[in-house]
Amino acid sequence: MKKLILTLSLCALACSNSLSATTLVAPDKAEQMLQKQAQHFKQRIVQVSPNVYTAVGYHGATTSMIVGDDGVIIIDTLMGPSSAKNALTDFRKYSKKPVKAIIYTHSHGDHVGGTSAFTQGQNVTIIGPSGMNNHHGTDTTLDNIMKKREMRQFGRTLPTHEQSNRGVAQAKTIDHDRGKGFIPPNIRVDDRYKTQISGVDIEIYRAAGETNDTMFIWLPKEQVLFSGDNFYQAFPNLYAIRGTPYRDVRVWAKSVTKMAAFEPTAIVGGHTSPIIGKKQATAALKDYSEAIQSVFEQTIAGMNNGLDPISIGQSIKLPSHLHDKPYLTEFYGTASHASRAIYSGMLGWFDGNPKNLNPLSNLELAKKMAVLAGGSQQLLNQLQLAVSTQEFQWALELASHLSYLPEIDSQQVILAQISSLRALAAREYNAPNRNYYFSYANELEQILIK
Repeated sequence: MKKLILTLSLCALACSNSLSATTLVAPDKAEQMLQKQAQHFKQRIVQVSPNVYTAVGYHGATTSMIVGDDGVIIIDTLMGPSSAKNALTDFRKYSKKPVKAIIYTHSHGDHVGGTSAFTQGQNVTIIGPSGMNNHHGTDTTLDNIMKKREMRQFGRTLPTHEQSNRGVAQAKTIDHDRGKGFIPPNIRVDDRYKTQISGVDIEIYRAAGETNDTMFIWLPKEQVLFSGDNFYQAFPNLYAIRGTPYRDVRVWAKSVTKMAAFEPTAIVGGHTSPIIGKKQATAALKDYSEAIQSVFEQTIAGMNNGLDPISIGQSIKLPSHLHDKPYLTEFYGTASHASRAIYSGMLGWFDGNPKNLNPLSNLELAKKMAVLAGGSQQLLNQLQLAVSTQEFQWALELASHLSYLPEIDSQQVILAQISSLRALAAREYNAPNRNYYFSYANELEQILIK
Protein backbone atom coordinates (compact mmCIF):
# COMPACT_ATOMS: atom_id res chain seq x y z
CA MET A 1 0.00 0.00 0.00
CA LYS A 2 2.79 2.44 0.90
CA LYS A 3 4.50 1.67 -2.42
CA LEU A 4 1.28 2.42 -4.35
CA ILE A 5 0.78 5.73 -2.55
CA LEU A 6 4.39 6.70 -3.16
CA THR A 7 4.09 5.84 -6.87
CA LEU A 8 0.96 7.95 -7.28
CA SER A 9 2.58 10.83 -5.40
CA LEU A 10 5.69 10.72 -7.59
CA CYS A 11 3.53 10.75 -10.73
CA ALA A 12 1.71 13.83 -9.49
CA LEU A 13 4.99 15.53 -8.60
CA ALA A 14 6.52 14.72 -12.00
CA CYS A 15 3.57 16.24 -13.80
CA SER A 16 3.62 19.39 -11.68
CA ASN A 17 7.29 19.96 -12.50
CA SER A 18 7.03 19.39 -16.25
CA LEU A 19 4.44 21.88 -17.38
CA SER A 20 4.60 22.65 -21.08
CA ALA A 21 5.46 26.08 -22.41
CA THR A 22 2.29 28.12 -22.32
CA THR A 23 0.93 30.38 -25.03
CA LEU A 24 1.04 33.25 -22.53
CA VAL A 25 3.90 35.70 -23.04
CA ALA A 26 4.50 39.40 -22.37
CA PRO A 27 1.79 41.57 -23.99
CA ASP A 28 4.22 43.25 -26.40
CA LYS A 29 5.59 39.86 -27.45
CA ALA A 30 2.11 38.45 -28.03
CA GLU A 31 1.21 41.44 -30.19
CA GLN A 32 4.40 41.10 -32.24
CA MET A 33 3.87 37.40 -32.83
CA LEU A 34 0.29 37.87 -33.97
CA GLN A 35 1.27 40.71 -36.29
CA LYS A 36 3.92 38.52 -37.87
CA GLN A 37 1.43 35.67 -38.32
CA ALA A 38 -0.94 38.11 -40.03
CA GLN A 39 1.42 38.23 -43.02
CA HIS A 40 0.08 34.78 -43.90
CA PHE A 41 -3.35 36.17 -44.70
CA LYS A 42 -2.50 39.48 -46.29
CA GLN A 43 -4.78 39.79 -49.32
CA ARG A 44 -2.98 38.79 -52.51
CA ILE A 45 -2.81 36.32 -55.38
CA VAL A 46 0.07 33.84 -55.08
CA GLN A 47 1.31 32.10 -58.22
CA VAL A 48 1.97 28.61 -56.92
CA SER A 49 3.07 27.11 -60.25
CA PRO A 50 2.85 28.20 -63.91
CA ASN A 51 -0.88 27.31 -64.07
CA VAL A 52 -1.96 27.47 -60.41
CA TYR A 53 -2.94 30.63 -58.53
CA THR A 54 -4.09 30.90 -54.90
CA ALA A 55 -6.10 33.79 -53.47
CA VAL A 56 -5.04 34.47 -49.88
CA GLY A 57 -6.80 36.88 -47.53
CA TYR A 58 -10.04 37.42 -49.46
CA HIS A 59 -11.76 35.66 -46.60
CA GLY A 60 -10.52 33.38 -43.85
CA ALA A 61 -9.83 30.43 -46.14
CA THR A 62 -7.99 30.18 -49.44
CA THR A 63 -9.43 29.65 -52.90
CA SER A 64 -7.35 28.51 -55.85
CA MET A 65 -7.58 28.60 -59.64
CA ILE A 66 -6.03 25.98 -61.93
CA VAL A 67 -5.75 27.15 -65.53
CA GLY A 68 -6.48 24.45 -68.11
CA ASP A 69 -6.66 24.33 -71.91
CA ASP A 70 -10.12 25.84 -72.35
CA GLY A 71 -11.18 26.70 -68.83
CA VAL A 72 -10.26 26.92 -65.17
CA ILE A 73 -10.89 24.74 -62.12
CA ILE A 74 -11.59 26.33 -58.73
CA ILE A 75 -10.59 24.70 -55.43
CA ASP A 76 -12.89 25.89 -52.60
CA THR A 77 -15.08 28.98 -52.82
CA LEU A 78 -14.74 30.99 -49.57
CA MET A 79 -17.60 31.99 -47.25
CA GLY A 80 -20.05 33.80 -49.51
CA PRO A 81 -20.57 35.31 -52.97
CA SER A 82 -19.08 38.72 -52.08
CA SER A 83 -15.68 37.43 -50.97
CA ALA A 84 -15.68 34.90 -53.82
CA LYS A 85 -16.47 37.62 -56.38
CA ASN A 86 -13.54 39.70 -55.13
CA ALA A 87 -11.19 36.75 -55.52
CA LEU A 88 -12.56 35.92 -58.98
CA THR A 89 -12.05 39.53 -60.10
CA ASP A 90 -8.36 39.26 -59.28
CA PHE A 91 -8.09 35.75 -60.72
CA ARG A 92 -9.30 37.24 -64.01
CA LYS A 93 -6.07 39.23 -64.25
CA TYR A 94 -4.37 35.88 -64.92
CA SER A 95 -7.00 34.04 -66.95
CA LYS A 96 -10.37 34.92 -68.45
CA LYS A 97 -11.22 31.33 -69.36
CA PRO A 98 -14.61 30.08 -68.15
CA VAL A 99 -14.96 28.08 -64.94
CA LYS A 100 -15.30 24.42 -65.91
CA ALA A 101 -15.35 22.80 -62.47
CA ILE A 102 -15.29 23.48 -58.74
CA ILE A 103 -13.89 21.11 -56.13
CA TYR A 104 -14.66 21.31 -52.40
CA THR A 105 -11.97 20.03 -50.04
CA HIS A 106 -14.50 19.65 -47.19
CA SER A 107 -17.78 20.95 -45.80
CA HIS A 108 -16.71 23.93 -43.65
CA GLY A 109 -18.78 26.96 -44.60
CA ASP A 110 -15.80 29.18 -45.37
CA HIS A 111 -14.79 26.75 -48.13
CA VAL A 112 -18.13 26.19 -49.87
CA GLY A 113 -20.31 29.28 -49.41
CA GLY A 114 -19.29 31.41 -52.40
CA THR A 115 -19.79 28.95 -55.26
CA SER A 116 -22.46 30.92 -57.15
CA ALA A 117 -20.00 33.76 -57.75
CA PHE A 118 -17.78 31.35 -59.71
CA THR A 119 -20.56 29.53 -61.61
CA GLN A 120 -22.36 32.78 -62.57
CA GLY A 121 -25.49 30.86 -63.49
CA GLN A 122 -23.71 28.37 -65.72
CA ASN A 123 -23.84 24.60 -65.39
CA VAL A 124 -20.52 23.68 -63.81
CA THR A 125 -19.19 20.36 -62.59
CA ILE A 126 -19.02 20.51 -58.78
CA ILE A 127 -17.08 17.79 -56.99
CA GLY A 128 -17.27 17.23 -53.26
CA PRO A 129 -17.07 14.51 -50.62
CA SER A 130 -19.97 12.15 -50.16
CA GLY A 131 -21.81 12.66 -46.90
CA MET A 132 -20.83 16.30 -46.47
CA ASN A 133 -21.32 17.00 -42.76
CA ASN A 134 -22.76 19.83 -40.73
CA HIS A 135 -20.06 22.47 -41.16
CA HIS A 136 -18.83 22.31 -37.53
CA GLY A 137 -19.47 18.60 -37.09
CA THR A 138 -21.76 18.87 -34.07
CA ASP A 139 -25.39 17.86 -33.79
CA THR A 140 -27.61 20.67 -35.07
CA THR A 141 -29.53 20.66 -31.76
CA LEU A 142 -26.44 22.41 -30.32
CA ASP A 143 -26.53 25.30 -32.79
CA ASN A 144 -27.51 27.80 -30.09
CA ILE A 145 -24.49 27.24 -27.84
CA MET A 146 -22.23 26.63 -30.84
CA LYS A 147 -23.08 30.04 -32.26
CA LYS A 148 -22.26 31.74 -28.97
CA ARG A 149 -18.95 29.93 -28.48
CA GLU A 150 -17.95 30.36 -32.11
CA MET A 151 -18.49 34.12 -31.78
CA ARG A 152 -16.11 34.10 -28.81
CA GLN A 153 -13.46 31.90 -30.43
CA PHE A 154 -13.27 34.04 -33.55
CA GLY A 155 -13.75 37.35 -31.72
CA ARG A 156 -16.52 38.37 -34.08
CA THR A 157 -17.93 41.07 -31.80
CA LEU A 158 -14.66 42.49 -30.44
CA PRO A 159 -14.03 46.23 -30.74
CA THR A 160 -11.19 47.25 -33.04
CA HIS A 161 -8.66 47.83 -30.25
CA GLU A 162 -9.08 44.22 -29.03
CA GLN A 163 -8.86 42.59 -32.44
CA SER A 164 -5.75 40.82 -33.64
CA ASN A 165 -6.59 37.88 -35.91
CA ARG A 166 -7.97 34.35 -35.78
CA GLY A 167 -4.66 32.52 -35.97
CA VAL A 168 -5.23 31.34 -39.53
CA ALA A 169 -7.31 34.27 -40.77
CA GLN A 170 -7.73 38.00 -40.40
CA ALA A 171 -9.93 39.41 -37.64
CA LYS A 172 -12.64 40.80 -39.91
CA THR A 173 -14.07 39.08 -42.96
CA ILE A 174 -17.04 39.61 -45.27
CA ASP A 175 -19.72 37.51 -43.60
CA HIS A 176 -23.07 39.16 -44.35
CA ASP A 177 -23.77 36.67 -47.17
CA ARG A 178 -22.20 33.60 -45.58
CA GLY A 179 -23.30 30.39 -47.25
CA LYS A 180 -25.66 32.07 -49.69
CA GLY A 181 -23.70 30.91 -52.72
CA PHE A 182 -23.42 27.24 -51.80
CA ILE A 183 -24.31 24.74 -54.53
CA PRO A 184 -24.32 21.02 -53.68
CA PRO A 185 -21.88 18.76 -55.53
CA ASN A 186 -23.10 16.86 -58.56
CA ILE A 187 -20.19 14.43 -58.28
CA ARG A 188 -19.47 12.95 -54.85
CA VAL A 189 -16.26 11.19 -53.90
CA ASP A 190 -16.36 8.15 -51.59
CA ASP A 191 -12.69 7.15 -51.59
CA ARG A 192 -10.63 8.35 -54.54
CA TYR A 193 -11.44 9.88 -57.89
CA LYS A 194 -9.28 10.55 -60.94
CA THR A 195 -10.36 12.73 -63.82
CA GLN A 196 -9.19 15.16 -66.45
CA ILE A 197 -10.80 18.58 -66.71
CA SER A 198 -9.83 21.05 -69.41
CA GLY A 199 -6.70 19.03 -70.07
CA VAL A 200 -5.65 19.02 -66.39
CA ASP A 201 -5.12 15.65 -64.72
CA ILE A 202 -6.64 15.70 -61.24
CA GLU A 203 -6.53 13.10 -58.48
CA ILE A 204 -8.74 13.38 -55.41
CA TYR A 205 -8.31 11.35 -52.21
CA ARG A 206 -10.46 11.16 -49.09
CA ALA A 207 -8.33 11.92 -46.05
CA ALA A 208 -10.17 12.58 -42.78
CA GLY A 209 -8.64 15.05 -40.36
CA GLU A 210 -10.09 18.36 -39.24
CA THR A 211 -13.35 17.04 -40.70
CA ASN A 212 -14.32 13.46 -41.49
CA ASP A 213 -15.22 14.46 -45.05
CA THR A 214 -11.91 16.14 -45.94
CA MET A 215 -10.34 15.40 -49.33
CA PHE A 216 -7.00 16.47 -50.75
CA ILE A 217 -6.43 17.27 -54.42
CA TRP A 218 -3.25 16.28 -56.27
CA LEU A 219 -2.11 17.62 -59.64
CA PRO A 220 0.37 15.00 -60.90
CA LYS A 221 1.80 17.11 -63.73
CA GLU A 222 2.11 20.32 -61.71
CA GLN A 223 3.10 18.41 -58.54
CA VAL A 224 0.86 20.71 -56.48
CA LEU A 225 -1.21 19.43 -53.54
CA PHE A 226 -4.27 21.12 -51.99
CA SER A 227 -4.67 19.90 -48.40
CA GLY A 228 -7.88 21.54 -47.25
CA ASP A 229 -7.80 22.19 -43.50
CA ASN A 230 -5.56 19.20 -42.75
CA PHE A 231 -2.64 21.60 -43.09
CA TYR A 232 -2.16 25.34 -42.60
CA GLN A 233 0.68 27.40 -41.20
CA ALA A 234 -0.15 27.11 -37.50
CA PHE A 235 -0.40 24.24 -35.02
CA PRO A 236 -3.50 22.27 -36.09
CA ASN A 237 -6.79 22.80 -34.35
CA LEU A 238 -7.00 19.21 -33.15
CA TYR A 239 -9.68 20.49 -30.78
CA ALA A 240 -11.68 23.69 -31.30
CA ILE A 241 -12.64 25.53 -28.10
CA ARG A 242 -15.96 26.49 -29.65
CA GLY A 243 -16.78 22.79 -29.19
CA THR A 244 -16.42 19.88 -31.56
CA PRO A 245 -16.85 16.10 -31.57
CA TYR A 246 -13.62 14.17 -31.14
CA ARG A 247 -11.33 14.53 -34.15
CA ASP A 248 -9.37 11.28 -34.41
CA VAL A 249 -5.83 12.64 -34.43
CA ARG A 250 -4.32 9.29 -35.43
CA VAL A 251 -6.33 9.41 -38.63
CA TRP A 252 -5.37 13.07 -39.13
CA ALA A 253 -1.66 12.23 -38.76
CA LYS A 254 -1.98 9.37 -41.26
CA SER A 255 -3.76 11.63 -43.73
CA VAL A 256 -0.91 14.14 -43.59
CA THR A 257 1.64 11.34 -43.95
CA LYS A 258 -0.26 10.20 -47.04
CA MET A 259 0.02 13.71 -48.49
CA ALA A 260 3.74 13.93 -47.69
CA ALA A 261 4.35 10.71 -49.66
CA PHE A 262 3.56 12.62 -52.87
CA GLU A 263 6.52 14.94 -52.19
CA PRO A 264 4.75 17.97 -53.66
CA THR A 265 6.58 20.95 -55.10
CA ALA A 266 3.97 23.11 -53.38
CA ILE A 267 1.40 22.64 -50.63
CA VAL A 268 -1.69 24.86 -50.62
CA GLY A 269 -3.34 24.81 -47.20
CA GLY A 270 -6.97 25.53 -46.47
CA HIS A 271 -5.82 28.73 -44.75
CA THR A 272 -2.67 30.89 -44.72
CA SER A 273 -0.09 31.18 -47.49
CA PRO A 274 1.13 28.26 -49.62
CA ILE A 275 4.54 26.68 -49.11
CA ILE A 276 6.44 26.51 -52.39
CA GLY A 277 9.47 24.28 -53.00
CA LYS A 278 9.61 20.48 -52.89
CA LYS A 279 11.99 20.31 -49.95
CA GLN A 280 10.07 22.87 -47.88
CA ALA A 281 6.58 21.56 -48.70
CA THR A 282 7.42 17.91 -48.09
CA ALA A 283 9.28 18.67 -44.87
CA ALA A 284 6.35 20.74 -43.59
CA LEU A 285 3.92 17.88 -44.14
CA LYS A 286 6.23 15.36 -42.48
CA ASP A 287 6.75 17.66 -39.49
CA TYR A 288 3.02 18.29 -39.19
CA SER A 289 2.24 14.59 -39.17
CA GLU A 290 4.99 13.89 -36.63
CA ALA A 291 3.75 16.64 -34.33
CA ILE A 292 0.19 15.32 -34.35
CA GLN A 293 1.34 11.75 -33.77
CA SER A 294 3.65 12.87 -30.95
CA VAL A 295 0.80 14.56 -29.08
CA PHE A 296 -1.25 11.39 -29.42
CA GLU A 297 1.52 9.09 -28.22
CA GLN A 298 2.41 11.26 -25.23
CA THR A 299 -1.24 11.47 -24.24
CA ILE A 300 -1.74 7.72 -24.48
CA ALA A 301 1.39 7.14 -22.38
CA GLY A 302 0.04 9.47 -19.69
CA MET A 303 -3.38 7.82 -19.78
CA ASN A 304 -1.85 4.35 -19.39
CA ASN A 305 0.14 5.65 -16.42
CA GLY A 306 -3.11 6.72 -14.76
CA LEU A 307 -2.51 10.46 -14.98
CA ASP A 308 -5.35 12.96 -15.20
CA PRO A 309 -6.11 14.85 -18.45
CA ILE A 310 -5.03 18.30 -17.22
CA SER A 311 -1.67 17.04 -15.97
CA ILE A 312 -1.09 15.14 -19.21
CA GLY A 313 -2.03 18.15 -21.33
CA GLN A 314 0.31 20.42 -19.38
CA SER A 315 3.20 17.99 -19.84
CA ILE A 316 3.03 17.68 -23.64
CA LYS A 317 6.19 18.76 -25.45
CA LEU A 318 6.90 18.41 -29.15
CA PRO A 319 10.20 16.81 -30.19
CA SER A 320 13.03 19.34 -29.96
CA HIS A 321 13.65 19.42 -33.72
CA LEU A 322 10.08 20.71 -34.22
CA HIS A 323 10.29 23.58 -31.73
CA ASP A 324 11.34 26.24 -34.22
CA LYS A 325 8.97 25.32 -37.04
CA PRO A 326 6.78 28.38 -37.70
CA TYR A 327 3.91 26.26 -39.04
CA LEU A 328 3.76 24.48 -35.67
CA THR A 329 3.51 27.61 -33.53
CA GLU A 330 0.31 27.45 -31.46
CA PHE A 331 -1.46 30.36 -33.13
CA TYR A 332 -4.62 28.32 -33.74
CA GLY A 333 -4.67 24.95 -31.98
CA THR A 334 -2.68 23.97 -28.89
CA ALA A 335 -1.07 20.68 -27.90
CA SER A 336 -2.60 20.92 -24.43
CA HIS A 337 -6.17 21.27 -25.70
CA ALA A 338 -5.57 18.48 -28.20
CA SER A 339 -4.33 16.16 -25.47
CA ARG A 340 -7.37 16.76 -23.29
CA ALA A 341 -9.63 16.10 -26.29
CA ILE A 342 -7.83 12.81 -26.96
CA TYR A 343 -8.38 11.79 -23.34
CA SER A 344 -12.11 12.48 -23.34
CA GLY A 345 -12.54 11.19 -26.89
CA MET A 346 -11.01 7.83 -26.04
CA LEU A 347 -11.81 7.32 -22.33
CA GLY A 348 -14.72 9.67 -21.66
CA TRP A 349 -15.15 12.24 -18.89
CA PHE A 350 -14.02 10.12 -15.92
CA ASP A 351 -10.33 10.65 -15.12
CA GLY A 352 -10.06 7.58 -12.88
CA ASN A 353 -9.94 9.54 -9.64
CA PRO A 354 -12.75 8.30 -7.33
CA LYS A 355 -13.25 11.79 -5.87
CA ASN A 356 -14.79 12.74 -9.22
CA LEU A 357 -17.43 10.02 -9.22
CA ASN A 358 -19.77 12.04 -6.99
CA PRO A 359 -18.19 15.48 -6.65
CA LEU A 360 -19.44 18.23 -4.37
CA SER A 361 -21.76 20.73 -6.00
CA ASN A 362 -20.17 24.04 -6.97
CA LEU A 363 -22.09 25.74 -4.15
CA GLU A 364 -20.92 23.21 -1.54
CA LEU A 365 -17.32 23.51 -2.72
CA ALA A 366 -17.51 27.31 -2.67
CA LYS A 367 -18.78 27.30 0.93
CA LYS A 368 -16.00 25.00 2.07
CA MET A 369 -13.38 27.13 0.26
CA ALA A 370 -14.72 30.15 2.11
CA VAL A 371 -14.39 28.34 5.43
CA LEU A 372 -10.80 27.41 4.61
CA ALA A 373 -10.05 31.04 3.77
CA GLY A 374 -11.47 32.21 7.09
CA GLY A 375 -14.79 33.41 5.72
CA SER A 376 -16.36 34.71 2.52
CA GLN A 377 -14.81 38.15 2.91
CA GLN A 378 -11.35 36.64 3.31
CA LEU A 379 -11.89 34.61 0.14
CA LEU A 380 -12.86 37.83 -1.65
CA ASN A 381 -9.73 39.51 -0.27
CA GLN A 382 -7.66 36.66 -1.70
CA LEU A 383 -9.28 37.25 -5.09
CA GLN A 384 -8.35 40.93 -5.02
CA LEU A 385 -4.82 40.05 -3.90
CA ALA A 386 -4.47 37.61 -6.80
CA VAL A 387 -5.44 40.34 -9.27
CA SER A 388 -3.05 42.87 -7.72
CA THR A 389 -0.14 40.37 -7.83
CA GLN A 390 -1.00 39.43 -11.43
CA GLU A 391 -1.90 35.82 -10.62
CA PHE A 392 -4.70 36.03 -13.14
CA GLN A 393 -5.47 32.33 -13.57
CA TRP A 394 -5.67 31.90 -9.80
CA ALA A 395 -7.95 34.92 -9.70
CA LEU A 396 -10.32 33.24 -12.16
CA GLU A 397 -10.31 30.09 -10.02
CA LEU A 398 -11.20 32.08 -6.89
CA ALA A 399 -13.83 34.12 -8.74
CA SER A 400 -15.48 30.93 -9.90
CA HIS A 401 -15.98 29.84 -6.26
CA LEU A 402 -17.10 33.28 -5.12
CA SER A 403 -19.71 33.53 -7.87
CA TYR A 404 -21.74 30.83 -6.06
CA LEU A 405 -21.81 32.61 -2.70
CA PRO A 406 -24.95 34.78 -2.39
CA GLU A 407 -23.52 36.89 0.46
CA ILE A 408 -20.69 38.23 -1.72
CA ASP A 409 -21.02 41.42 -3.74
CA SER A 410 -21.17 39.98 -7.26
CA GLN A 411 -20.02 43.25 -8.81
CA GLN A 412 -16.62 43.00 -7.12
CA VAL A 413 -16.23 39.42 -8.33
CA ILE A 414 -17.21 40.30 -11.90
CA LEU A 415 -14.83 43.27 -11.98
CA ALA A 416 -11.99 40.99 -10.88
CA GLN A 417 -12.96 38.46 -13.55
CA ILE A 418 -12.99 41.15 -16.24
CA SER A 419 -9.57 42.45 -15.22
CA SER A 420 -8.10 38.94 -15.16
CA LEU A 421 -9.62 37.90 -18.47
CA ARG A 422 -8.33 41.00 -20.24
CA ALA A 423 -4.88 40.60 -18.71
CA LEU A 424 -4.71 37.00 -19.90
CA ALA A 425 -5.99 37.98 -23.34
CA ALA A 426 -3.28 40.60 -23.74
CA ARG A 427 -0.65 37.94 -23.02
CA GLU A 428 -2.05 35.29 -25.40
CA TYR A 429 -0.59 34.66 -28.83
CA ASN A 430 -3.01 31.78 -29.38
CA ALA A 431 -5.70 33.65 -31.27
CA PRO A 432 -8.78 31.58 -30.26
CA ASN A 433 -7.79 31.75 -26.56
CA ARG A 434 -7.13 35.50 -26.86
CA ASN A 435 -10.44 36.15 -28.59
CA TYR A 436 -12.35 34.00 -26.08
CA TYR A 437 -10.87 35.82 -23.08
CA PHE A 438 -11.67 39.25 -24.51
CA SER A 439 -15.16 38.24 -25.66
CA TYR A 440 -16.08 36.73 -22.29
CA ALA A 441 -14.80 39.82 -20.46
CA ASN A 442 -16.98 42.02 -22.64
CA GLU A 443 -20.03 39.84 -21.97
CA LEU A 444 -19.44 40.18 -18.22
CA GLU A 445 -19.12 43.95 -18.63
CA GLN A 446 -22.52 44.02 -20.28
CA ILE A 447 -23.97 42.23 -17.24
CA LEU A 448 -22.69 45.04 -15.03
CA ILE A 449 -24.17 47.69 -17.31
CA LYS A 450 -27.56 46.02 -17.20
